[in-house]
Amino acid sequence: MIESRVNYIHQNQVRAGYVAQEHEYIYSSAKNFAGLINLMEIDEL
Repeated sequence: MIESRVNYIHQNQVRAGYVAQEHEYIYSSAKNFAGLINLMEIDEL
């Protein structure tokens, strides 16, 4: 259930047309979930 909520949040910027892929949005935690380097660190649940 949490995973579906996180996916929904990551897709918001894509649906709005700000970026083509969810990990491209600078303030998104999608980079962390994709294993990429991000500006902020998060603790995964």
